[in-house]
Amino acid sequence: MKTVLPLIAAFVLACLPALAAQSEDTTADATAETGIVPAAGNDAATAGETASDEAGGDAAYGAFQRGHYLTAFQLALPRAKLGDPAAQTLIAEIYSRGLGLPKNNKEAAFWYESAAEGGDTAAQLKYALMLLEGRYVAPDPERAKELMRLAADAGNSSAQFNYGQILITAQPGRDGVQKALPYMTRAAESGIADAQFALAQIYAYGTGLDEADPQQARAWLIRAARSGFDTAQLDLAVWLIDGIGGKIDYEAGFGWMRRAANTGNVMAQNRLSHLYINAIGTRPDPIEAAKWYILSRRAGLEDHSLEDFFQGLTADEQKAGIEAANNFRSR
Repeated sequence: MKTVLPLIAAFVLACLPALAAQSEDTTADATAETGIVPAAGNDAATAGETASDEAGGDAAYGAFQRGHYLTAFQLALPRAKLGDPAAQTLIAEIYSRGLGLPKNNKEAAFWYESAAEGGDTAAQLKYALMLLEGRYVAPDPERAKELMRLAADAGNSSAQFNYGQILITAQPGRDGVQKALPYMTRAAESGIADAQFALAQIYAYGTGLDEADPQQARAWLIRAARSGFDTAQLDLAVWLIDGIGGKIDYEAGFGWMRRAANTGNVMAQNRLSHLYINAIGTRPDPIEAAKWYILSRRAGLEDHSLEDFFQGLTADEQKAGIEAANNFRSR
């Protein structure tokens, strides 16, 4: 196996195999409608931190951090009405998540828009995602793009990742990737795992570049894996075992595969079973191999070779594997 595993992606549908990204329920529809994977960052922290920038905002932010959401709302609302963008973002966040008050996405949209117009980058990001989704506001891709650019240029790392996606989606191929690459790189360097994984794919396949750069791709895979991105952990395991982009390291490959499997990644569970059977990076263990095969099979991933292996086990070994699978809890 000398190719990158098939990956699930969004922003690269037109030019790369795939990218898995983590998103909130409030932005899931944006992915389906636009092909953009939202990366909104730590919304609570972002909203709160901006609210604390002005005198008087500290009290609202402090209440928010302590979970006193209604108090935070009452403290922030007068400032929001006076046009304080940070306070407006905090109000929007409270409405958006239903913290201390009934959830009200229309009110959230109003306050996000107000804060975005006032230059708050967290609000620009969130309102841009709402405009892309078009669920609580009229869809407006062009305005969404402009707001995302403003937030990205101001240094919002999640906006940088999202704006990079927008650029590639709007202009698939080399030109789009070249425009997006600086934004993706800044987002990745700031610790956005989605961006780290995206860069790994760009360098792995060389899309938009003069040629592929497996070593650079592997370096970004490592960073994304360390950030807890389970698909990156799975791919990194394969790269380490196959020696793609660097030296072979069976033990490290096994370790990353096990980490991804423990998070519930079905493909990693399947591959981990094979590693136990073939003693790659670990000692052979038929019970563990059976356990991981059973878990992946229960999730709907069929593998005839593993089924043959399982049927060849003794009744006691099969029973032990089933019990181990029943006791598994993802972590």
